[in-house]
Order: sequence, then structure tokens, then C-alpha cells
Amino acid sequence: MGMFLRWLFAFALLTLTYNPTDWNYVRWTIENYQAHLSVAVLLGLLLTIGYIIYIRATLRSIGGFGMVLVTAVVAALLWVLYDFGLLQLDNKNVQVWLGILALSIVLGIGLSWSHVRRQLAGQSDVDDVDE
Repeated sequence: MGMFLRWLFAFALLTLTYNPTDWNYVRWTIENYQAHLSVAVLLGLLLTIGYIIYIRATLRSIGGFGMVLVTAVVAALLWVLYDFGLLQLDNKNVQVWLGILALSIVLGIGLSWSHVRRQLAGQSDVDDVDE
């Protein structure tokens, strides 16, 4: 359940930042920054904190190569779905949602990888050991 929640929060973070609907930070800020600049800055800082947490944890747990590898696996899965006719890519909105989904999977796995590795190997990371 923890891994699902980490992925869900990553998906929410990316979706709140940008998505094809009108309900996202980028579009809201473009339309309202003059009247609500302080709110736009506050929300932007909160989103930035979320990204720093996720990207830093992902880079520490799986590294840049791991991020590329997870992205490649997700891309290959999407390719298989497209190849079998289960996925249509002619709609730009679907492409954006698939990009958000792929990035959220990378960030969710990155944040959860230390927990998965500890359960698989039975070993703790250096960060997990009490002094």
C-alpha cells in the first residue's frame, strides 16, 4: 500500500502542476498571476518542495541510470500496448496523460525503491541504520 501511495502522490504532484484540463497550476497561474501573485508564488514553492523531495530521493535510490531504465520499461510497455492495438495515440490529451503516468511511475518507484530493496535483500541502507 505504501508504494501505491507514493506513486499516487507523484501522480498528483505532476497532475497539479500540468495536465490537459483547465485545473492545473500552470494554467491557473497564467490566468491569475496579476491578481493573485502571492498565492501563485506560495503554490509554486509548495510544488517545488514536492519535486525536490521526489527527485532527490529518486536520484539517491535508483540514480540517473535507474531513472532511464524505468522510463525505458514504461515506454516499452506502452509500445506493446500500442502494437497490439490496445492503446491509441492520435489524441494529444492521451499523450500528455501517458507522459504524466510514465513520469509518476518513475518518481514513485524511485521513492519506494529503498523499501523494495530492503524487503527483497533483507539489507538496510546506510540511511536506515540507527547510530
